Amino acid sequence: MNLIQKKPNWIRVRIPIGKNYKELQELVSLHKLNTICQSGSCPNIGECWGKGVATFMILGNICTRSCKFCGVKTGRPEKVDLEEPEKVARSIKILKIKHAVITSVNRDDLKDMGSSIWVKTIQITRYLNPDITIETLIPDFKGDKKIINQIIDTHPEVISHNVETVHRLTKKIRVQAKYDRSLDVLQYIKEKNKNIRTKTGIMLGLGEKEEEILETMKDIKNSQVDILTIGQYLQPSLRHFPVRFFVHPDKFQELKEIGLKMGFKYVESGPLVRSSYHAEKHVK
Repeated sequence: MNLIQKKPNWIRVRIPIGKNYKELQELVSLHKLNTICQSGSCPNIGECWGKGVATFMILGNICTRSCKFCGVKTGRPEKVDLEEPEKVARSIKILKIKHAVITSVNRDDLKDMGSSIWVKTIQITRYLNPDITIETLIPDFKGDKKIINQIIDTHPEVISHNVETVHRLTKKIRVQAKYDRSLDVLQYIKEKNKNIRTKTGIMLGLGEKEEEILETMKDIKNSQVDILTIGQYLQPSLRHFPVRFFVHPDKFQELKEIGLKMGFKYVESGPLVRSSYHAEKHVK
């Protein structure tokens, strides 16, 4: 039986409370928006929403891929909501967000893989909120450079795409993804526009070895990535890949120091760190 391991005492999640949390919750519900905070069962939702910070997820809440680690629903997605870009942009304005993080499910079912909605969301968000910075956490778009160019041409301050795990485990954990393709996407973005900060994240506790973690960090740095996030994998449900082990906070701190020595501009490393954790700091 695939039981969920008991979490160690250093993994403590803040209970969602406060005025900002309630306002954001009501806004998301009112406009029928999706957030990766909710869909991905993020452990930091209480902390981030309490500060009025959220990562908006576009193109629905059903993904066409079935990664073994991810809490987002998988299956046949619903029809694209053409009003979604404006809904997201206006919500960002209402919340007075200074650094907007936008992500999406994979939409391999669409001819353009959702890129047109991506572009409209960024453009309208920028138009309605001219003083903000924008971070996009994108899928790999199957490595299609024409589609990736469309995102680059909207000039977000940060483009993020997660490698997620080490090379050996990628096929098992990210069934429809490829380790080298993710690295190629990140390197291509930097080659096309050196002014855009690139970012990626990896999870620990999936069964990787220490030497594999260091090799992955080197691969990421060699792909000219600026920002690295490292966090503990937490099993969303019994049907997901099991946690093999929990990594102590001291090891996360050690990896942060190693990453900074490698030359990363920023390294966020800790048990509860996720892709968008403290994202506003990464554009300063």
